[in-house]
Amino acid sequence: MHFSIPETEVCSGENGSPYVAYNIHVNGVLHCRVRYSQLLGLHEQIKKEYGSNVVPAFPPKKIFTLTPAEVEQRREQLEKYMQAVRQDPLLGASEMFNSFLRKAQQDTQQIPTEDVALDICLSNGQKVTVDILTSDQTEDVLDAVATKLDLPDDLVGYFSLFLVREGVDGGLTFVRKLQEFELPYVSITSLRTSEFHILLRKSYWDMAYDGDVMDNRVGLNLLYTQTVSDIERGWILVNKDQHRQLKSLQEKGSKKEFIHLGQTLKYYGYLKFDPCITDFPEKGCQVIVSAGNNELNFHVKLPNEQMKEGSFKVTRMRCWRVTSSVPIANGTTNPCSSAKCEVKLELAFEYLMSKDRLQWVTITSQQAIMMSICLQSMVDELMVKKSGGSIKKMLRKRHNGSIHRPDSQQAVKSPPLLDSPDPNREQIVKLSTKLSSVSLRGISASNSANSISGNDFHGNYAFEGIGDDDL
Repeated sequence: MHFSIPETEVCSGENGSPYVAYNIHVNGVLHCRVRYSQLLGLHEQIKKEYGSNVVPAFPPKKIFTLTPAEVEQRREQLEKYMQAVRQDPLLGASEMFNSFLRKAQQDTQQIPTEDVALDICLSNGQKVTVDILTSDQTEDVLDAVATKLDLPDDLVGYFSLFLVREGVDGGLTFVRKLQEFELPYVSITSLRTSEFHILLRKSYWDMAYDGDVMDNRVGLNLLYTQTVSDIERGWILVNKDQHRQLKSLQEKGSKKEFIHLGQTLKYYGYLKFDPCITDFPEKGCQVIVSAGNNELNFHVKLPNEQMKEGSFKVTRMRCWRVTSSVPIANGTTNPCSSAKCEVKLELAFEYLMSKDRLQWVTITSQQAIMMSICLQSMVDELMVKKSGGSIKKMLRKRHNGSIHRPDSQQAVKSPPLLDSPDPNREQIVKLSTKLSSVSLRGISASNSANSISGNDFHGNYAFEGIGDDDL
């Protein structure tokens, strides 16, 4: 999740006196509007619970009214504070932090706690209506959907709720996986458009876990409808002979056999993203990115109109980061003052191109956060598997009130790696420095380049186990 505070607003308090509100965005979308005093209260709570040594630095109080420059300075400091808390494994997963964000989200949207009906979509377009409270968190809504579908408790953790946008052509854009710090009803209602939906989909990557799901009738039906949908959308590649076999199995009602055949097809279980821009193998190339099989798959359109396909394995990514930028308005340092702010998102990862050569690859996409979430979940599954564990034992495991459901991987043969046309391309470093700290450039809200700390990018623990045999 990408937390930012790209803007501030001057609001009126209950007594009519003005105050500065800080707009917290998640993935470039307004999540909540809070005062400095609210964040200070959260900071004091966290410090009391976890100790001063664990909690990041918080911007100090000011006696006098802040100047515009001081407001901007505080905005930047609060943004770094929220990012540091969220990225801390202990603090970011704490119920204290998540409940603060849920309450702030509900207060910002001014939605009272009451009984409501919420539609959850299945992969085949069918809707499941659940009766919930507006204040129910993501886990509560997922449990309500499972109960309505009669999905057993031990299988609930294999699925997640995703926020998706449906295009006029019926295509689906995955915006993000709903998190424990948000209220699904408030999240979908605040978007104020019918093109957004909440979708139930499996939340793991390794097809080996399909067997656990298929042993149950409801789980089998959910996995079957997802596989059929992915084939119909063209996310899974099918030739004529395979299509004929699949159709025959559908007519017979052989759902397990249908899925087993699906597992042998290219891009089974992948998430496909909207067309975007990459700087690999050349700057400004159009690309369609898919995530699955522990990789990001690229279908690149080169400037000469030639199409190339290649894959970047997650085990060869040393680290990755997401950066956001917003346009400067009238040359001011505070670029936005309204609830709507155009945010440009980029995912960049440092990739092991050859035995001793690392190179940064950048994707410019509004789905950059979703791509980052996919990468992290693949790494989570790989590390669990590497340690001899199973995600089945980790599903719905609670940490301070929050739940963690590591996502997944697949087993499809990958196409060859794209070759870089320029071996001397910039941002290449020797492998001997791969574990040393690197200076990354992040784009702040004011569109200036600043150094960002190591906490602002994702180090890949799965990378460290790579040997020459893996290259």
